Amino acid sequence: MRLRQPEVEVIRGTYHGLGLIEFAGRTCYQSRDNAKTSKEEFVKSIMDRGHESVLEHAHITMRVVCDRGVSHEWVRHRLFSYSQESTRYCNYNKNHIDFIIPSWISWPSMDIHMSTPIRDQLAELDIMPSANEFLWADQCLAAEIAYKDMIDCGWTPQQARSILPNSLKTEIVCTANLREWLHFFRLRCSNKAHPDMYKIATMALDLAMHYAPVVFNEFKN
Repeated sequence: MRLRQPEVEVIRGTYHGLGLIEFAGRTCYQSRDNAKTSKEEFVKSIMDRGHESVLEHAHITMRVVCDRGVSHEWVRHRLFSYSQESTRYCNYNKNHIDFIIPSWISWPSMDIHMSTPIRDQLAELDIMPSANEFLWADQCLAAEIAYKDMIDCGWTPQQARSILPNSLKTEIVCTANLREWLHFFRLRCSNKAHPDMYKIATMALDLAMHYAPVVFNEFKN
């Protein structure tokens, strides 16, 4: 069993995304020939006026590694395009099973081996788990053992997956236009969001701000 922290990375963004947004926006006002501002200034100005539809011309694709509970919330954003790891066709009996460490457990990523008690392995890392933290890790290991036993008894991956918890790691490739990313961050970077979703959404926001800071400027501290 492997316990992992969530991960996010940008795979690709629209080439010259701000320039494309500026081109689209200036088309509305027929102001391309007499532009007196930079593309950043233009995009800020047009967003200040609430004209966010032009943001739909540029996209960002991210690879997200999170738990199944978070992914169930993420895919409710229907204007994204998704490609997600399939528990029907991925046979986790061939290797260890990965689980995502919840945001309220401050452990590093680690491998847990079946041959040694979990408490002893955590102690080697100077981790003294609370009763609930230990129970969570122990139940993840129990789910992995049960899954592998089911596969060994002839169950298919799509049958055995029923034993796996929401903490199961999943990988998603997410693509959306900048307007939809903006909508996503407004909802999921709120203190009302689930703590695990908030953690990974803020990771994604940091990457998006690096790609197009003027678009996501409202989140700047």
